[in-house]
Amino acid sequence: MKHLFAFIILSAASLLANSAHAEKIGCVSTTWRVVNNDKVCVQSFRDPEIDGVVCHVSYAQTGGISGALGFAEDPSRFSIACRQSGPIAGKKPIAQNEENVFTQRMSFLFKGLNVSRLVDKENHSLIYLVVSEKIIEGSPFNSISTVPLMPWGGQEPRLEMK
Repeated sequence: MKHLFAFIILSAASLLANSAHAEKIGCVSTTWRVVNNDKVCVQSFRDPEIDGVVCHVSYAQTGGISGALGFAEDPSRFSIACRQSGPIAGKKPIAQNEENVFTQRMSFLFKGLNVSRLVDKENHSLIYLVVSEKIIEGSPFNSISTVPLMPWGGQEPRLEMK
């Protein structure tokens, strides 16, 4: 019952979150299957609240018949790399604590990939953390990437904190 309640709360939160839209870059086959190979796929997304930051996320995708029908549970294996791609400017004041910026379902019901942004004011950096949202016991798989807040073409970063 505890896990069902957590699933409902996480599902509602992910639906309400201000999440970025991802663009599929491509996939590379890793394991041959008769129907639909296993793959590692890459997507890009821009931080929805901060101009000048782009992230690329790679993740494993299960093939086979269950994968082709959307019922396979993809493994919790992923990586993230975020970079400054232009002048950094906040569209509105950003939270100094964790803020969800991207969510993607990784199975029919019980798993998701979530990217959160954290602010390291002391070191003038944005930190992007990707974690698995799997509702079972154990520690979540994760990966991080940092974007230093640096000038771009003579323009200083413009971020206002909440």
